[in-house]
Amino acid sequence: MVDDRPLRGVLLMLGFCVVAPMGDAAAKLLSDKVSIGQLLLFRFAIQALVLIPLVIATRGVWRLRGRVLWLTVLRTLMHMLGIGMMFAALRHLPLADAVAIAFVMPFFMLLLGHYVLGEEVGWRRMAACGVGFIGTLLVVQPAFAEVGWPALLPLGVALNFSLFMLVTRQIAREIDAISLQAVSGGIAVILMTPVMLLVPGGMVPALELTWPGAPVWGLILAISLLGTLAHLLMTWSLRFAPGATLAPMQYLEIPFATLIGYAVFGDLPNGLATVGICITVASGLYILMRERAIARRLREAPAPARPAPEPAE
Repeated sequence: MVDDRPLRGVLLMLGFCVVAPMGDAAAKLLSDKVSIGQLLLFRFAIQALVLIPLVIATRGVWRLRGRVLWLTVLRTLMHMLGIGMMFAALRHLPLADAVAIAFVMPFFMLLLGHYVLGEEVGWRRMAACGVGFIGTLLVVQPAFAEVGWPALLPLGVALNFSLFMLVTRQIAREIDAISLQAVSGGIAVILMTPVMLLVPGGMVPALELTWPGAPVWGLILAISLLGTLAHLLMTWSLRFAPGATLAPMQYLEIPFATLIGYAVFGDLPNGLATVGICITVASGLYILMRERAIARRLREAPAPARPAPEPAE
């Protein structure tokens, strides 16, 4: 009988690649209707309302202490910062450009793994990082010429999310993903609520608090549910298929973002940005193939021979 578990993982990751840019498109539609702070507050509040009952029903872990608690707070702050920067970028950039620029993240993660964690990185992968970054600059250049510094925000998203993943690795074995997201939603609400209530929106427009109308509420609900669903689809996909199988599929998010951006906003990347997207995707896929080849070589390497026991005297 054929094992369909990897196929399930691939289909779940495919779902993520469709759902994630749909959430980004909803955020772009809201870009001039609510402040970034209010969008973050409602997005994490709905995430908590959806996931906390699920954690309680499944008797998941949600009481955190000590090191895990503080790392979860740090992770939540980084999650909020990353989403906030992406929301801000989508106010100025076409959906496909913003997503493509953010895909410099695998290169940041490789460099952080080498220089922060001391992981071995060969010259081929380092060269691929350089080529991929050049491709990203080709996407940034026309966007920067048109909108200025906001074109750099997806680079900040990529760097922030790379650090976010390093923190997540530190606690991933001590709490399951759904419980972690539920607790993070609660922490974000606790952190954001006093800020939104106490800081005058007139002084900081990004923190302005208003009461949205019904259509805006619908988009806020869509962003929150799509963002939560995207994360769960990615988490569930990893239960059925290894990361090495699924990682190349994440690049499908770029063409889906392009199609959704064109259908909703009529946006398409220009010629230079398209070339840059192709270079970035090719470099990222090369790095992933090298990672898989190295991992396979290590698995297939014969175990070192044990020395023969010394004869008893």
